[in-house]
Amino acid sequence: MVRWLQRFRRPATTEPVPSGGTPEQDLDAPSRLTALRAAVARIGTTLDEGATCAELTREAAGRTGGQAGGQTGGAAAVLRGGDEAGSAYEAVHGDPAMLPPVRWAAAAAREAAVPRGGDEAPCPAYGGARPAVCVPLATDEHRYGVLVCARERAPYTRADTELLALLAERAASHIRHAREHDRVRGIVGKLQRALLAEPGRPHPNLDVAIRYLPVGQSTLVGGDWCETVRLHFGRTLLVVGDVMGHGLEAAVDMTAYRSALRYIASADLPPHRVLRQLDDTASAEPERRPATCLIARVDPDRGQVTLASAGHLPPAVIDAEGRASLLSVPVGPPLGTGLGGYEPATWRLDPAQTLLLFTDGLVEHRGEDIDQSLDRLIGVGFASATGVEDVIDTALARLDARHAEDDVAVLAAQLHQRSPRGHEAQR
Repeated sequence: MVRWLQRFRRPATTEPVPSGGTPEQDLDAPSRLTALRAAVARIGTTLDEGATCAELTREAAGRTGGQAGGQTGGAAAVLRGGDEAGSAYEAVHGDPAMLPPVRWAAAAAREAAVPRGGDEAPCPAYGGARPAVCVPLATDEHRYGVLVCARERAPYTRADTELLALLAERAASHIRHAREHDRVRGIVGKLQRALLAEPGRPHPNLDVAIRYLPVGQSTLVGGDWCETVRLHFGRTLLVVGDVMGHGLEAAVDMTAYRSALRYIASADLPPHRVLRQLDDTASAEPERRPATCLIARVDPDRGQVTLASAGHLPPAVIDAEGRASLLSVPVGPPLGTGLGGYEPATWRLDPAQTLLLFTDGLVEHRGEDIDQSLDRLIGVGFASATGVEDVIDTALARLDARHAEDDVAVLAAQLHQRSPRGHEAQR
């Protein structure tokens, strides 16, 4: 049993001590058990430590403060740490003036941390006018402070204290889970940052901007990704991909796809052959998640872009007037299926146009036909967007990407004219 600490001043009269006013005291045993279960269930409803402490003090004051027997209710608070100089009550419920001095509770907390035999340990002497009880906020070997309760006149009974110990142990268990969750989330966050490697640098004849928005508040990176790879003769490979799923597992597979892409792209293969090799590599690993992918090889010298798609949405091109249109690309099966069958498509591209590659999270809405989703992108007015950053900002704002239902990755690219001598220097 969790040790409990108690101190109270007995009434001078010899009359029977009134009860603690516990709300369930007049109920039969099954009803008391039902009420206790309900009280316990109301503690630890979130992974927020402060909220758990507030739920604990509310239940503690409500269950043992009471209004019965002429009492005026009680107060409860949590005290963390045993250094009285820097300690203060937290999550106070009820009248703070009813609580004993912090120094008393701090001393009680230090005494509670000392191993003792038996079920009980006396509290340091407290000469206040109201009875107070100090219960360790602990579970197993993990201690998070003490629960401090006070009320008018009636001393706390052993049953009261055992009830408070049960509530405190429940809260301590949830605090432990909340801290463990925060610790694991921190580790996952560091791993995700490591997985989110920066894309390579394109050639200087190409302006590129990339934006990534993971779905949800607690995720840093998922399965969506963008990549740029420098090729010979001033060409650049632009890639956008989407691994099935979200979170860390999808991010791990995303990294595997990106690593394979960089290796395969070093052979300077056409986009459709890059996809074919990526598909062969992924399909040889049964645990690898499927992924869609769109590859665009931009050739500024020729003013053209060659595209190949593995189950991915087509890219958009935005002209000098800000009008958007989709480029038709033969769509092959997603990567990892082992089916192959990818074909290229080549289009003209000039410096007045912006090429926009994106994942489905930018446009898709649940229950909506994909053609409607793409039409919404085409309807975006990009007239005021002049550079690649402006184009992405406009697309994200007009399509409300901050509230997207899926991860969003967007890549925008523009050619810019250079002198022939500048082109030679890049080769």
